[in-house]
Amino acid sequence: MPKGTNQKVKLYYLAKIMVEKTDDEHSLTLPEIQRYLEAYDVTADRKCLYEDLAALSDFGVEIIGERVGREYCYHVGKKAFELAELKLLVDAIQSSKFITEKKSNELIKKLTAMVSEYEARELKRQVVVQGRIKTMNESIYYIVDEIHKAIAENKQISFEYYQWNTDKELEKKREELYVVSPWALMWDNENYYLVAYVEEDDKIKHYRVDKMRNIGILRERRQGRDIFYDFNLAAYSKMNFGMFGGKEEEVCIEFAGHMAGVFIDRFGKDISIGKSKKEGWYRTWVKVAMSDQFLGWIFALGEDVRISGPDEVAEAFKKKLKALAKNYK
Repeated sequence: MPKGTNQKVKLYYLAKIMVEKTDDEHSLTLPEIQRYLEAYDVTADRKCLYEDLAALSDFGVEIIGERVGREYCYHVGKKAFELAELKLLVDAIQSSKFITEKKSNELIKKLTAMVSEYEARELKRQVVVQGRIKTMNESIYYIVDEIHKAIAENKQISFEYYQWNTDKELEKKREELYVVSPWALMWDNENYYLVAYVEEDDKIKHYRVDKMRNIGILRERRQGRDIFYDFNLAAYSKMNFGMFGGKEEEVCIEFAGHMAGVFIDRFGKDISIGKSKKEGWYRTWVKVAMSDQFLGWIFALGEDVRISGPDEVAEAFKKKLKALAKNYK
């Protein structure tokens, strides 16, 4: 049998064929494998194929051979990711606002290359990226990479920060550069946030990564180590509704018994829940960042929830409701 022109990369093409064409439900016979190899101008006799398939197993591509009827068939067994795991990754990519539509499609395409063409069809049936609200900042990956690099090197960073105007254009929030000490990246409400110490305010703040531009790593070492190490990221996320900050308050909220799950889902199982004076109602104390987003969340829960303390917070909620009512006269 004359040798093909691509014999030196025979194992590569064999691995490619087995990964793309086989899975637990689809196998190939040796003659079928030979035909696929010939399409890549690679030839292989049966004896060599036995050795090559064994070599793939040694390299980590699990090849399973089993008799199916009168034929002996081969397929790839365990892969780096199971199909169910890849489906979860595809869903996460699709629902992530901070990943652009273009990058979403590129990442999903790479994931489909890790499974057989039959399994890839199942992944592609899930791909409904168009129309999703996505960031338009293509450089977000490089910004995230620079932030990780600055954290690893214990350096401060500078960057421009943007916001939308009424003309639907991004404009700088201020002319001077922001200079902060980056300590963590956080994914909340489908957005990526930088959590950093700001020396001029002596406090921890957060910034939407997709609104950052022209990031630079500075020579100065990071500040705020002691403050951040005493900082609870999980509690910070629960307290800041939609990552909109405000003055921290401990608020007493009363609610009907069937609403308990809402508060456990939001604040965690560690919150204390006690009975209220009203029959069938309960109360809890939680720390929140006072903002319109928090008051809006309370309003959306309806008549089975009320703020009962402190008085100034309850009054602030009443004033907000009265101000809103004036818009509908």
